[in-house]
Amino acid sequence: MIPNKLNKGDKVAIVATARAISKEELSQAVDLFKSWGLGVIFGANLFKIENQFAGNDDERANDLQEMIDNNDVKAIFCARGGYGTARIVDKIDFSNLKNNPKWIVGYSDVTSLHTHLNNLQFSTLHATMPINIPLNTKSSLDSLYACLFENSNSISCASHLLNKEGVVSGEIVGGNLSVIYSLIGSPSDLETDNKILFLEDLDEYLYHIDRMILNLKRNKKFSKLKGLIVGRMESMHDNTISFGKTANEIIHEHTKEFNFPICFEFPCGHINNNTSLIFNKNTLLKIENTVVSLFQ
Repeated sequence: MIPNKLNKGDKVAIVATARAISKEELSQAVDLFKSWGLGVIFGANLFKIENQFAGNDDERANDLQEMIDNNDVKAIFCARGGYGTARIVDKIDFSNLKNNPKWIVGYSDVTSLHTHLNNLQFSTLHATMPINIPLNTKSSLDSLYACLFENSNSISCASHLLNKEGVVSGEIVGGNLSVIYSLIGSPSDLETDNKILFLEDLDEYLYHIDRMILNLKRNKKFSKLKGLIVGRMESMHDNTISFGKTANEIIHEHTKEFNFPICFEFPCGHINNNTSLIFNKNTLLKIENTVVSLFQ
């Protein structure tokens, strides 16, 4: 279920589902949204602080619930990631989205919402968040605008030596590898059959990447895939005795036996040029010798 295009005059909301944030950290995002002709409203508990969180679980859940139930709100931006969204997912009633679909926007820790909602057949938007907007590239913000106001998206990037060429169409699901790994066996466990899977991550040890990818493989997450998009695996760590492979090489090792096309270093994830992806929308992915192209 894909939300309607945004129009000038529409209202969008900013809520914090995870870490705390200040009003100053949101100022440039608010200015950008207003320049797009959007009205911006804040969750009632947006600037509360309880240790690392933006208020307690109930307060964060209440803000998200209020904006889901507010039919005047056409998109909900999660202010930032960190950790905490999985703590509130089971507190949320998503039923109002059936008759009033709206964009849920974010990445990283927000993957908990993406997987849960995509399993319920709702489309969501894997995209930059308000805290990141001051550092985002023009390409990243143009991609966000196109998804929100046009319901369309096109991305191209250079090929990678580890890519497996092919052309495939299907719905994209996925997000942050660490979060997907943490959700296996839960009601938000990602369904990947006949999908194009997207993965990205930040600040992990290489052996953790190996463990998580192996876990996905053993749980049959790759068995019926149509394709795999590997975004940026940023700021990886190694031990004194090297693991011996990069994150991309680890993923390649565990997926090379499958027939689906794969691309690496796609411009999505914890980077300033974090281009947007519409999850749960039919997508054409072309992985060619010199270029990778995606059309939604």
